[in-house]
Amino acid sequence: MKMPVIKRLVETQTLEALVAAEEALLEEQAPAFEVEGEDEGEKLTHVFAAIFIRNHMQDHGSEFKDALREYTKKVRVSIS
Repeated sequence: MKMPVIKRLVETQTLEALVAAEEALLEEQAPAFEVEGEDEGEKLTHVFAAIFIRNHMQDHGSEFKDALREYTKKVRVSIS
């Protein structure tokens, strides 16, 4: 998971485009825009993170850094 890639997706893609990219990746197809990542799993992780962050920013009126912090908290909890 690379934060600069996630940030770029949040800044350049709409929520609808991100959801479409997630669906494409899950169907083992290429998304309509480039998603950086070493493999399909990392690309999907980047898109999923960007979706979570965009939703959090919209729902809570938060800044990117705060939404990113919430996402990383959820990742840490799921790992431990």
